[in-house]
Amino acid sequence: MIRAATVNDVADIRAMIRELAAYEKAVEQARATEEQLREALFGERPAAYALIAEDEDTGETVGYALWFPRFSTWTGTRGMHLEDLYVRPTARGGGYGKALLASLAAICRRDGFERFEWWVLDWNEPAIGFYKSLGAELLEEWTVCRLSGTPLADLAAQAPGAAQP
Repeated sequence: MIRAATVNDVADIRAMIRELAAYEKAVEQARATEEQLREALFGERPAAYALIAEDEDTGETVGYALWFPRFSTWTGTRGMHLEDLYVRPTARGGGYGKALLASLAAICRRDGFERFEWWVLDWNEPAIGFYKSLGAELLEEWTVCRLSGTPLADLAAQAPGAAQP
């Protein structure tokens, strides 16, 4: 069963974020707190949204998808960025990942989003194969860029006048 996350799911979402980070060999980078997630997902101005996958027999939370809207200047339309897709190892192969992605695709269609995009680590062959089986196009000509920590602060310090933090 796939459903919209509720505030009562925040602890499970945080636990699964840490499980995903451990799988991706970056658990030390998964610093989000329950308070931060609660505000991001259910605050006055949500920054993101989440779906929950539950085992229909036990009611256990077995996976989640966390996404947020984006905008394309080329198409002039909104799209969806999938930040996380995670299914617990004991539930993999049960159709939950596909059900989460299909539910997100349905949200895209309902809301007029023309693009549904996400990143995958280049070493994650099982995920890559799964995404390709769904018809996902891998955009190999694009490279993800990121500023954080000191480089972000250094660039922000160069902002002109009113844009200074």
